[in-house]
Amino acid sequence: LTGLFVWRLRNTGVRQIPCRFVRLYHVANDRLITFQYFNFLKRMYVTQCNKDLSQRAKPKSDSVVCPFHELQQLDQEKKIVHKISPVSPVHQSETSSRKELREMKSAAETEDSVMPVGAESKEDRQWKEMKLRLDDLPGILARLSKIKLTALVVSTASAGFAMAPVPFELTCFLLASLGTGLASCAANSINQFFEVPFDSNMNRTKNRPLVRGQISPLLAVCFAASCGIPGIALLTLGVNPLTGALGAFNIFLYTCCYTPLKRMSIANTWVGAVVGAIPPIMGWTAATGSLDAGALLLGGILYSWQFPHFNALSWGLREDYSRGGYCMMSVTHPGLCRRVALRHCLALIGLSTVAPVLDITTWTFPIISLPINLYISYLGFRFYRDADRSSSRKLFFCSLWHLPMLLLVMFTCKKSVQEKEDKGNLSGESHETAVEIRLP
Repeated sequence: LTGLFVWRLRNTGVRQIPCRFVRLYHVANDRLITFQYFNFLKRMYVTQCNKDLSQRAKPKSDSVVCPFHELQQLDQEKKIVHKISPVSPVHQSETSSRKELREMKSAAETEDSVMPVGAESKEDRQWKEMKLRLDDLPGILARLSKIKLTALVVSTASAGFAMAPVPFELTCFLLASLGTGLASCAANSINQFFEVPFDSNMNRTKNRPLVRGQISPLLAVCFAASCGIPGIALLTLGVNPLTGALGAFNIFLYTCCYTPLKRMSIANTWVGAVVGAIPPIMGWTAATGSLDAGALLLGGILYSWQFPHFNALSWGLREDYSRGGYCMMSVTHPGLCRRVALRHCLALIGLSTVAPVLDITTWTFPIISLPINLYISYLGFRFYRDADRSSSRKLFFCSLWHLPMLLLVMFTCKKSVQEKEDKGNLSGESHETAVEIRLP
């Protein structure tokens, strides 16, 4: 009986041992009684309860030293033997560690205060709100409205007003010039508002106010509206409705047609030339109130002048335009860019010859303007033949003085109102005599 009992107990114990081990494993896992868990509790105690035991690194100053001085310093450091202080009790070590932390903080503060001028502090590298000062606002708005381009637009409109065959009126001239300038400021501001992400990729335009964040987009739009609405109202009510309609059409053409076309097709250059040709027509219509052949001739001269001017400028900015995503002739069609510039240089000679035919100037104008037209045509041919930056730069700088010189010569050779009235009277008298001869 005792043998049977021992045999029975041994068989049941051997069978139940694996089950008991599995059960103990599950219980240990459920209660998280593991070695990793004890390590985790230990780390939590060190980091939360005893903060003096956590490591703190002292910032190291980046000093630029000559390599020869570095070797000397290393030799000196090798000779120095530091003392090893004896181990102190726990409470003394705590107080000493706190003193060391205070010394490290004071040293870090002194290093921050004695920071070199070229180094940037942490606060300077962080994003912060830019504050707009009232003293900087006029300069920012002048760059937003492209004040130099606006001055060129106003000068061409003034030339159209001066070339009109009517007596000069100062009040109408001032109102037309002011309205044209306000309309140009509005168009340029809206253009910069639309092109912020593209201007940021170009070296020529990355310092514009909206790109740098010197002015908010809402303020830019408000400035454009405050210039465009009074400008068009001034041209419509103060001058005549035809001039106001031309001004509104020019703003629409520049902002809604030319600006998006710059990233779609090379046709933007022709549309932009139409935008630049409208201001002298506005000056003519402001003086006469009608759209005559003389206004179209002035617009044609400005239209042709813009091609050698802009094509030569864009030739030196091909990398910038391609980086900004603009579709320009100089980038996609370089041969066409040079051919178009040469064609319109030669077209200026023909347009100057048409002026006396339309009875706008005397015949001395095509003769006097021939040398400057031939010179810009020669530079256009050099640009077409050489296709380099030097020839494009010479053509661009020539176009800057060519246009004011041509308009000044045109104004000096203008036919006066009295000459036209005398010619009209002579033609009327000859007609009366012819009628009298025909009568019996």
